[in-house]
Amino acid sequence: MIGYNVLGFIEKVFKKIMSSTKNKICFISVCAFFICGALTCITIFSVSAATKETGIGGFESPVEPNFSNSFSPNFQDEDILASPVISESPLTYETYRVKKGDMIGFIADKYNVTQDTIISVNSIKQSRLIQVGQYLKIPSIPGIIYTVKKDGETPATIAQKYEVEAEKCALVNSLAVDASLNAGASIFVPDAELDWVTRQEINGDLFIKPLRSRYWLSSPYGWRDSPFNTGKRTFHSGVDMATSQGTPIYAALDGKVTTTGYSSVYGNYVIITHHSGYKSLYAHMSQITCKKGNFVYTNTVIGRVGSTGQSTGPHLHWTVYKNGKTVNPMSLIN
Repeated sequence: MIGYNVLGFIEKVFKKIMSSTKNKICFISVCAFFICGALTCITIFSVSAATKETGIGGFESPVEPNFSNSFSPNFQDEDILASPVISESPLTYETYRVKKGDMIGFIADKYNVTQDTIISVNSIKQSRLIQVGQYLKIPSIPGIIYTVKKDGETPATIAQKYEVEAEKCALVNSLAVDASLNAGASIFVPDAELDWVTRQEINGDLFIKPLRSRYWLSSPYGWRDSPFNTGKRTFHSGVDMATSQGTPIYAALDGKVTTTGYSSVYGNYVIITHHSGYKSLYAHMSQITCKKGNFVYTNTVIGRVGSTGQSTGPHLHWTVYKNGKTVNPMSLIN
């Protein structure tokens, strides 16, 4: 009886709703809303149930994938960010992408390695020129890359050179302690450090500016329009540091004065021979205050600024040579 009354009530309400066009539209809209909602819930549940078991992808391997044991720092693709593993070796690698404000020292501290490690492994020539977005290869332990100089060197002899453990050196390279190596081969020498000259070269701390007073760089190192032959491009082998006549000129690095003299191009000039294949030339001096054979230091005044020789005004022309070839002096000064 109760069920009959309920059905009768529903029938009356339905007839009342359907008696008006406006009510019909509202009723149909409400029904459509609930039907769509129900279908959506069913679809989501079905997809979730399916992907719970089948939504698996990517490379799979029963062991940690191996990586070519190469010391090359030339990462070209983000797809190679996996760490290489040398069999039975504690040495592994990962990569780090340089961010704005990064310095090699900060990165080294983050990974508990030395600055020498990052510089050596990535063949960095100038530490101040690392770029945002550049990938660096970071080893799991501190050390440097050593290139074998001659046939017959072994992990033991290399370890002795750097005063580190021979067994550890052999282990990280998966070699026997007395394994004979060929010239040109590269191995990782754990706990080794760069020699101080190489470190200062790379960090730009090897030389000190030869002028201690104010100056302006009137001509940088490299190609330029010749100031003497209009329209002609010439290579400038040093830097020109313009300042007032008579300004003291200091040796930029300790060394021995090997040449003093005069030429039509350089005017009064001095050449100092330093360690590690370096020489430096100081030209256009108004006065030379040192002699050939003198050993000079960075606090030694070797001459004074002038405009002798081929010059357009008072300045110091400063050239640095490494093993007979010119290099940009500005990359070597702190």
